[in-house]
Amino acid sequence: MKKALILSLALFSMLAMNAQQITVSGKVTDEVGTPLPGVNVVIKGTTKGSISDFDGNFSIDAESDAVLLLSSLGYANKEILIGGRTNITVTLPEAAEMLTETIVIGSRSKGRTKLETTAPVDVISIKEQAINMPQMDLAQMLVASAPSFSAFRSQGGDLSSAVDPPTLRGLAPNQMLVLVNGKRRHTSALLAGSQTGSAANATDMSFIVPDAIDRVEILRDGASAQYGSDAIAGVMNVVLKKGTGEFSGNFTVGGFPNSAPDLSGTDVSEENQALLKDTEPDGINYQLAGNYGISFEEGGYLNITGLYRQAEATVRPNISNATPYGDAYLNNERTDAQGNIIITNPELVAAQASGNSALADELRTDTGLMAARGLTYKDFSTYAGTAASNLGVVAYNMALPLNEDLEFYSFGDFGYKYVSGYSCFYRRPAQADRANFDLFPNGFRPQIASTQTNIAFTGGIDGTLGDFNFDFSNTFGRNKMNYDMFNTFNASLQSESPTTMDLGTHSFYQNTTNFDVSKYFGDVLSGLNVAIGVELRVENYQIEAGQPESYSIGDAGIYTATTDNEALLGPDGFPLEDLNSQPIVNADGSPVVLPYGEASTNINKFYSPNCQCFRGFAPENEANEFRSVTAAYLDAELDVTEKWLLTGAVRTENYSDFGDVFTGKIATRYSILDNFALRGSLSTGFRAPSLQELNYSHTFTFFVGLDPFDGTLYPNTSSAARAIGIEALRQEQSTNLSIGFTTRLFNKIDLTVDAYKIDIKDRIFETDNFDASEAPVLAPIIGSGLASFRINGGDISTKGVEIVANYREKVGEGMLGLTLSGVLRENTFEGASVPDLNTILSDEELETKYVNRSSIGQFETGTPNTTFIGSGTYTWGKWSGMLKGSYFGEVTSLDNTFRTLNDGTEGYSDQTFSAQFVTDIGVTHNFTDKLALTVGGNNIFNKYPDILRAEERGFYLYSNYQQGSNGAYYFARLTFGF
Repeated sequence: MKKALILSLALFSMLAMNAQQITVSGKVTDEVGTPLPGVNVVIKGTTKGSISDFDGNFSIDAESDAVLLLSSLGYANKEILIGGRTNITVTLPEAAEMLTETIVIGSRSKGRTKLETTAPVDVISIKEQAINMPQMDLAQMLVASAPSFSAFRSQGGDLSSAVDPPTLRGLAPNQMLVLVNGKRRHTSALLAGSQTGSAANATDMSFIVPDAIDRVEILRDGASAQYGSDAIAGVMNVVLKKGTGEFSGNFTVGGFPNSAPDLSGTDVSEENQALLKDTEPDGINYQLAGNYGISFEEGGYLNITGLYRQAEATVRPNISNATPYGDAYLNNERTDAQGNIIITNPELVAAQASGNSALADELRTDTGLMAARGLTYKDFSTYAGTAASNLGVVAYNMALPLNEDLEFYSFGDFGYKYVSGYSCFYRRPAQADRANFDLFPNGFRPQIASTQTNIAFTGGIDGTLGDFNFDFSNTFGRNKMNYDMFNTFNASLQSESPTTMDLGTHSFYQNTTNFDVSKYFGDVLSGLNVAIGVELRVENYQIEAGQPESYSIGDAGIYTATTDNEALLGPDGFPLEDLNSQPIVNADGSPVVLPYGEASTNINKFYSPNCQCFRGFAPENEANEFRSVTAAYLDAELDVTEKWLLTGAVRTENYSDFGDVFTGKIATRYSILDNFALRGSLSTGFRAPSLQELNYSHTFTFFVGLDPFDGTLYPNTSSAARAIGIEALRQEQSTNLSIGFTTRLFNKIDLTVDAYKIDIKDRIFETDNFDASEAPVLAPIIGSGLASFRINGGDISTKGVEIVANYREKVGEGMLGLTLSGVLRENTFEGASVPDLNTILSDEELETKYVNRSSIGQFETGTPNTTFIGSGTYTWGKWSGMLKGSYFGEVTSLDNTFRTLNDGTEGYSDQTFSAQFVTDIGVTHNFTDKLALTVGGNNIFNKYPDILRAEERGFYLYSNYQQGSNGAYYFARLTFGF
């Protein structure tokens, strides 16, 4: 009995010891020993868990015989038996497929990887790739990562420098929908220029901070039936970080050496080549960013990101040898409206007073006066280049459980951006109608600036109600942009003109409310998910006028008689002169005589009116328009078998300003083998004309000789549009067909190949200018001016093949990653859809004016139709590196005017720009787990695009296609954490 009691107590003690709670500490690393933060550590069979910190360490209380499950994105899952141990080191191997995380975009069912979807999806891990990338803003990061994605960066020109419009598959910026955490993102208030055939309002991605992003998912397929308007080319979804418990930050500094390429053998003169090579580094930029996550005791998280970026302008001049001053200026022959002499060349007066005739003769020449003032022709050139900017953004992402079934979530950002750029031709003193010799004795270079505030906020509740999942949310977004011009003036006001002017303000806001419900039926074949949802969206677009001096015509050049029959004579008794310094006389040479109190048009010197470079928005351009959109959809995903997935969606939308739209989609994927699957889709889509397209108007001033005239882009609701017969804008409609395959070769190489064709009906373009001689009905409205309109110009199509291959393998002591992706594309303008307009033009003339050659060329070849990106990464211990090569195929621009070319032939000044290859590099050394230094560069071999042919070399010297004209860029980045 005693022995039995002792044996029972021993057995009980052993069982108690085996079941006791212990604290397990551990560390998680990858295969090369690098600590892995953010690894999920869960006790198998329970929901109890922990997350590894920045150093890969974790701690968890568990039964001594429990099993730990460890998982992390991009790594294979692993199970570890505790076995009574209190300290464990775990190595997670790389997953067989790079970036195996489930994706959100394109599916409302259970998570699928990018190889399991019915349509191609690029998954770009920003937090992993950014450390070695020279690019700092999201749009340019994606350009360097996804060949189907591009973002036009303006090198100068009016307002276009304020936004870099992103595009997908060579279509317009507003034909790609942008989501953040699955919610629709608002667009910019600005209709920005693009290289796709027409201006477009795009999402300003500079306000989406890379340091706040976990990954970006790009669905390369039509998805209007799933997400609504704009998703013709595809959808981009930005997934924000959720991490907690660590601070991470980085400081980056970079710049451009600004080393001009060798232009020998071109038609650029040797003198101008020497001036172009006289450069200094420019475009110096700085960025400081930080991210921190807080976990709540009751569960949930708050992740906060801040960013500040400052960038100087780059200057890539096009040197013109046009006369800077002219004879009248050089010889002090300019006069004001009253005939008084204006001393424009005081250096000549001083030389004459000193009796130095040789110097006086030299000062009567342009080169002589430039030398005396320390100037060259470069100082009078037009400056192209990337605009200077200051950007500040604060962003957050949070979730808070309300109970076991409900969770409140919210995310948003607030941003401020100031951009100033060289956007105009230099105003030379020789251009007397635009000059003020007191304010700007050597002329002036106007600069345009925009000040933006951007707000985005989403709040919602998701969870389960019985067997149903639901998501109720509201998203608000607003972009407000004020425009200013400085270093300019209104010549028609002369001394009364300010030199800095408020041009006006644009704003756009969008409020979207969604309610989505889904249910998974596990007993229907191999699984069926059904989702339904409704949406209400309200939008508002406003244009506010600028200050009056920016759009007014002054009387500085008008002479009014003060006595009866007054002769137009100056103080010296000679006739007054015009802006060409020619006497204002009658046909017989006698002075012009004015009746008392009446102004003579003969003496109006026609000084340039309005703000020079960009006319301010006037009261007649103002707008304040609203619209509402209601939508409903049905979405189903059926796993017919374990190998066959079938999906479908239908959606209906109603727009208060033009009516109803119905779209649908069907897609499928079939796994022929375990490592090979076919997929395809067929869908219809649409894009509603934006409020900006419907209501934007602006007037510009053009000159015929010295006479100024107005040209106006009129909205389609205007009297001018109704008079000529321009129809109301309709939605663009599309049909999208895609077919492809996914495979994994040798269990190491992931390969996807997809072919597609998109047909778009009623694409929105902007017409060429009409005048009253072509459309007499416009004469009472535009007089001697010009009118243009936005129209559903015609049908277009695009087709292509996209290839993406990834390979990862342990090589030596490190991990090697290789990626090759490319696109072969063909864009086609299928033909114009010209209505019966009230013009006297022939059908052929009207068709070429309705959608002009330049717009067609921009769409068909405005972005490279062939792009390939190949990259390699290698990580070894404390070192990692990235080498990337980008190939941009040929681009052809089409001229709009048939004319006599410089070689004496008749024709268009079309030009094909040669293919370009650009190399990027980044090398990182980790000093500690919390401190790393990266150095590298973009376009490290300083490749410039082709120069423009002489006929087109007005504003730019270099092509603005492909990689842009800034040349090599080098950077250093310090990454830190605690």
